Amino acid sequence: MFNQEAVRLGSNRSCIRELFEYGRRRAAEVGPENVYDYSLGNPSIPSPPQVEQAIRDILSDTDSLRIHGYTSSIGDPETRQAIADDLNARYGAGVKAENLFLGCGAAPELVAVFRALATEQTEILAIAPYFPEYKPFVESVGAVFKAVAPDVPDFQIRPEAVAAMLTPHTAAVIVNSPNNPSGVVCTRQTLEALAALLTEKSREYGHPIYIISDEPYRELVYGGAEVPFLPLIYPDTIVCYSYSKSLSLPGERIGYVYVPEAATDSKTLYAAIAGAARASGHVCAPSLWQKVIARCASLRPDLESYDRNRRTLYEALTAFGYETAKPDGAFYLFVKAPGGDANAFSRRAQEKDLLIVPGDGFGCPGYFRLSYCVSHDMILRSLPVFEALIRETEN
Repeated sequence: MFNQEAVRLGSNRSCIRELFEYGRRRAAEVGPENVYDYSLGNPSIPSPPQVEQAIRDILSDTDSLRIHGYTSSIGDPETRQAIADDLNARYGAGVKAENLFLGCGAAPELVAVFRALATEQTEILAIAPYFPEYKPFVESVGAVFKAVAPDVPDFQIRPEAVAAMLTPHTAAVIVNSPNNPSGVVCTRQTLEALAALLTEKSREYGHPIYIISDEPYRELVYGGAEVPFLPLIYPDTIVCYSYSKSLSLPGERIGYVYVPEAATDSKTLYAAIAGAARASGHVCAPSLWQKVIARCASLRPDLESYDRNRRTLYEALTAFGYETAKPDGAFYLFVKAPGGDANAFSRRAQEKDLLIVPGDGFGCPGYFRLSYCVSHDMILRSLPVFEALIRETEN
């Protein structure tokens, strides 16, 4: 009577959400100051003040229909133009408003892209470690999800590992940089090598292999790390972007898909994405938030508190003896579990009210994720627990 896969997904929260809900219950029992919750990537820095001012200014309009009425199904023209202007000012990318489709955050945008590419036997690759929801997103549209083995311990992309997974049925490779869960930023050299491989294989197979660049953390980088704009390296790139992290608006679910004109069959591809979004009911993104983005597309976050958390946690954990790739972006550390079993280590940590996410769901067993968009004080209070755990493992 019911779709059993849908029942399974709806009945089981992700490990991340389970830990987050456990943390809330535990905080009520022992006090929030005694729970060290690194589970959820919920942006903690305030939105730029211009965002709140834009909301106030927009809501001062007495014409309710102008504020809350339907926009074009593909997005408000003024907003799309503001986004195009921002991208062109930063990258000189030749983006036009008509290349952009506005949506309710990165998740439905990704699903629309997967659905647009899904034909019989379509395969879509993700490079571990990857955001766990990629797998159900891909499989929900009837495509085959394939995971590329991680490049341990650096978590770049190994072209030879990708090449081993490519077949004539491969439609796309997902790239997420800065990466969730590792915080690693793919270097230009890495991306150029991937582009060269996919260009060669696209010619061999007689059809394009697209890169789907999932970029919600694009603005969250530290120490001058470069996040190359992938369409300028590989024209067959589809960009999915969300303002959730860059403007600290995760609950507002607003973002876009960018289809470069230089992409193979770009007009048909754009139409397929728009049609897939329509079939999923994800059109006419919230009007108020489109208007906010029209005024705020060029804003960048103040990353000082994230950077302080990153440096404090990375320096302390490595001093204790933990192994982790240095994160140049996002707000995550991906740490090798002492003893090798991340699930067992996570359970031991949970007994001490330290909540960390095992890496199995990210396609990378033996590691755990820490989300450091938390208070600096919580990090400092949690460090003795991290030290005690690794000392217990060593003994």
